[in-house]
Amino acid sequence: MLIEDQLIRQEAFTTTEKRIADYLKANRETAVYMTIEELAKATYTSHSAIIRLCKKLSFSGFREFRFEFGREVHQMKAQFNQIIDPNFPFTDKDDSQSIAKKMADLSIQSIKKAQLQLEKQSVDAIATALNQANRMFIFAKGDSQITARKFQNKLIKINKFLILAEEYSDSSWNAANLTEKDCAIFLTYSGRIHHYEKIMMHLNHVGAKTVLITGNEHSEMAKQATMKLIVTQDELDFAKVATFSSQIAFDYVLNTLYSVMYAQNYQENIQNLKQKQDLIQKGLLKEYRH
Repeated sequence: MLIEDQLIRQEAFTTTEKRIADYLKANRETAVYMTIEELAKATYTSHSAIIRLCKKLSFSGFREFRFEFGREVHQMKAQFNQIIDPNFPFTDKDDSQSIAKKMADLSIQSIKKAQLQLEKQSVDAIATALNQANRMFIFAKGDSQITARKFQNKLIKINKFLILAEEYSDSSWNAANLTEKDCAIFLTYSGRIHHYEKIMMHLNHVGAKTVLITGNEHSEMAKQATMKLIVTQDELDFAKVATFSSQIAFDYVLNTLYSVMYAQNYQENIQNLKQKQDLIQKGLLKEYRH
């Protein structure tokens, strides 16, 4: 999770730590240049309070925190002059061209934020697990299931067949049939689906690998998953125009996973592509006459 997201969520922060976090959020571009003495004075706190907050954010101390926070702030600033609200990216005052630009900016913003979060996560290990799995299942509902179907379609190109576990409402039957040689992907932004929690418990019992892609690293599902990718997007559960930001991020993450899977067996996949291309475009499976 990005530092900024942790400062926004303030989970398990004390009152003093919340005051420091609020100051860092409101003054991020100047705070990254402050010494610990200056930050303590500006927030009416102490050195020890700042150090405790840094350690709560998984840093060894203030120096390491300031370096990583500064890198994050400058990377985001270099990409965007204006941050687009992922919940209400436009208003009734915007014309069609303004809306089009804001939606383009939101797409870029969501993808870049997801990319920054992937930097320290185990994309290679997850791609390897998927490539080595006997079968792959994906559990997803609503908009996430639509995004999952695009991933399913891409995998056919490398002779991998992803089973949509929710298709025909058969998630429980599919879960019951998984073995230790299979891998299950769970695609849920909230990470709060009780039935999926029970399915994960069962899969852990039988030894099947589970991959969670979510925006909630503190969910019960996140605790149970064998592997996980966390992509937070400041998106609210209900108060929003649509699931723009989360699904853009999910699509990017799945595209990245597919690409890493492809690259792990690149020459074999290229050879397969050439063979199938000849068969489909020139051979017996050619659909159209010219």
